[in-house]
Amino acid sequence: MDKKEILARVDHTQLKAFATWEDIVTLCDEAIANGTASVCVPPTYIERIHEKYKDKVNICTVVGFPLGYSVTEAKLAETKKAIEDGASEIDMVVNISDVKNGLYQKVAEEIRALKQACGDKILKVIIETCYLTKEEKVAMCSAVTEAGADYIKTSTGFGTAGATIEDVRLFQENIGPNVKIKAAGGISTREELEAFVAEGCDRIGTSKAVGLLQD
Repeated sequence: MDKKEILARVDHTQLKAFATWEDIVTLCDEAIANGTASVCVPPTYIERIHEKYKDKVNICTVVGFPLGYSVTEAKLAETKKAIEDGASEIDMVVNISDVKNGLYQKVAEEIRALKQACGDKILKVIIETCYLTKEEKVAMCSAVTEAGADYIKTSTGFGTAGATIEDVRLFQENIGPNVKIKAAGGISTREELEAFVAEGCDRIGTSKAVGLLQD
């Protein structure tokens, strides 16, 4: 598989709590040089990236990250501020406790509210598959579809496990036609990158793709 095809689907990611501005500049420069879909960065760096790079880099950020249990009003405030600062894509974490409590409609309502705040910007919904049963994952496919989000995403990368091919296949069987898939978490070889693309993932979240795909 051609490396450009893979990199065009990569959200080049740096979400470590101790990420420095130097780390972020390196990330953005690599993203531009390699044609990645976006950089996925902490919200605190969005405005500074936007000022430095303008439209040279597509900025993705995270909301309610990584645990998801912020109240909806807080997630909405995060989302609106991120877009104001220059983000084009929002990766939100669902309230996993609500999912475990079977409050699927409440989760869908929160997703819908954030999508409304995003407008024409992209909303990806992280369901953190490592904590969910198969039934809960299927319910989240329905919630994400019903709420009008653009993507369903497997993982934060901060949970007990990351993306699996099995979960991607489960998503494919249960999401609506307008929902795309992002795999993230633990993807650390070229073979895994190719496998997730082959399974139909439109995006892959990883910090390692650029290094893995060097000639």
